[in-house]
Amino acid sequence: MGLRTLLNPRFPASVALSIDGRDVTVAVRVSDRAKSYRLSISPRSGPVLTVPRRGRWADAEAFLVRHTGWLGARLQSASPAARLEDGGSVPLRDVAHRIVSLDRPRGLVMRIEGADGPEIHVPGGSLHCRRRLLDWLRAQARTDLEAACAIHAANLGVEVAGIALRDQSSRWGSCSSARRLNFNWRLVMAPPFVLDYVAAHEVAHILEMNHAPRFWRTVERTLPDYERGRAWLKANGQGLMAID
Repeated sequence: MGLRTLLNPRFPASVALSIDGRDVTVAVRVSDRAKSYRLSISPRSGPVLTVPRRGRWADAEAFLVRHTGWLGARLQSASPAARLEDGGSVPLRDVAHRIVSLDRPRGLVMRIEGADGPEIHVPGGSLHCRRRLLDWLRAQARTDLEAACAIHAANLGVEVAGIALRDQSSRWGSCSSARRLNFNWRLVMAPPFVLDYVAAHEVAHILEMNHAPRFWRTVERTLPDYERGRAWLKANGQGLMAID
């Protein structure tokens, strides 16, 4: 294995590795909150080495060397991210849909039952396919999330000040002190019970801005089987984040 730093401050911005003849760049992220060294794979930016701000680069480098076997195995098993383009496939509420780009300039994006399974037809030609499909998926996500949040807000006796969709690489949702909820639009690709869990989770934060036992009891009040959605995200969330 070869290893060299690409930059040479106290903590380099990235590190180049050679794993089984494959060149791999590992981004280095310095964290004020981290208490130990951590190696992970971001769905969109690739391998990331998290380093405590008070840590030493020599220790971080040794940690990385010890875990190159794990990293190589993870990279080898990772599948390429799906692309939102003509002929591709995208999950909608956990059902795979083939993407069909239509040459006609006008019209609405529509879901139809094709001869070989469900399809999403996107007018405007291949040049505008991705943008129009994303807009449609976001609209579908908003519809589902608004409905789910309304149910959980009524169950818990709270009011949601607003809902916004985000294109985040690692978070599924958040709640501000002003009762504004943010959600990752990719939730519409997951099974509906997963979107429902994240909606319940963020609505519960209006009452409990933490993850203490009392918070989870609040989630359970409005969604008794919340563990089902939580477990699905832990097992499958990274692959969903990698889409597009």
